[in-house]
Amino acid sequence: MFGYESGELNDCLFEVLYPTQDDFVKIRDRGVADLKETNKYWDERVMARKDGALFWVRVRGHSLTPEDPLMRAVWSFADLSGHRPYQPLSPREREVALLLANGRTSKEIARDLGISPRTVDVHRANLHKKFSVTNTNALIHAMSGVPSERIVNL
Repeated sequence: MFGYESGELNDCLFEVLYPTQDDFVKIRDRGVADLKETNKYWDERVMARKDGALFWVRVRGHSLTPEDPLMRAVWSFADLSGHRPYQPLSPREREVALLLANGRTSKEIARDLGISPRTVDVHRANLHKKFSVTNTNALIHAMSGVPSERIVNL
């Protein structure tokens, strides 16, 4: 999945599987708290292949040493790129997308980020274009990786 030969990652830190060291640290720290509390962790994140290509991965972990969760743990990785292609987003596009997903309006987002509503609309239009959608609801579905035909409205 990551493009490495068998044994090539022996004695390597997981850090090599992340786009940046900063990404690795942020995700590692978030997982430790859950492992200490529940002894399990899972999320979906962007990781890096050996050739540098980024892709979505579902990660699940279980610690064998809950008092020191990362000392001995079992991790599984599932490649999600078949149904959730990676789209590179600027840091500002990620901020706008997150706030849209939380139900914020362009004016509210502008106020939160200290930018103009027109600038928010530009980022929003760029997101719509990148994900080939025409409205915010479709954007949220596209970014979640859940195909619209799998969304059930009750």
